[in-house]
Amino acid sequence: MVATTESLTVTVSETQAAYGRWARAYDWICRLLPGLDGLRAGAVASLGLDHGDTVVDLGCGTGANFPHLRAAVSPSGTVVGVDLTSGMLAQAEQRIETAGWRNVHLVQGDAARPPVADVDGVLGTFVVGMLDDPASGVRAWLDCLTPGGQVAVLEATRTTHPLGGLLNPVFDSFVAAGAPGSSAGNEAARALDARVTEARDALAAHGTLLRDERRVAGFVRSLVAEKQA
Repeated sequence: MVATTESLTVTVSETQAAYGRWARAYDWICRLLPGLDGLRAGAVASLGLDHGDTVVDLGCGTGANFPHLRAAVSPSGTVVGVDLTSGMLAQAEQRIETAGWRNVHLVQGDAARPPVADVDGVLGTFVVGMLDDPASGVRAWLDCLTPGGQVAVLEATRTTHPLGGLLNPVFDSFVAAGAPGSSAGNEAARALDARVTEARDALAAHGTLLRDERRVAGFVRSLVAEKQA
């Protein structure tokens, strides 16, 4: 069966419950994935931010992107983290307080409807797959930018790489285990692929697509688009 995004729609409460359970372990799990922090740093660098800019991290989770974003905009800039899950935001708040960052702020909200406007950059790492309507979601991301501002997306996908493809069943199991709601077989992973493709097509249609790259043997997709003047 070919999975569709509609067949795997999850509710807000399911999302909050699932990621609330993972909040305390999230950073520990991420540290076990080699190269992930470098991918995050690369996604931030692709935004072309300047000191003093305002950047929004949609689906910020525990704030793993914050050090890279804050370095890009400097203490004179502003970083806003948006997440739907109170547990994730609690961990992010602890990270901010420990670091003593005064220019990093948190908002509880839906990444599909960004509670911000006129910002210089938008970052979404591993969040597009959670959007029920990715095309509408990333259009909203473009809409909240100033002209010339950029959106960067980093997302996990199944791979078409000849050798990497041997690991698709492992990837399928990983995605199914971490997805809110219930999923069977590779259904969740194929739905994730469909959502990423929808997001990519919307960024190309409503902005200027600057990057569409596959990394880590094709398991990670990096997208960058600029808001048209």
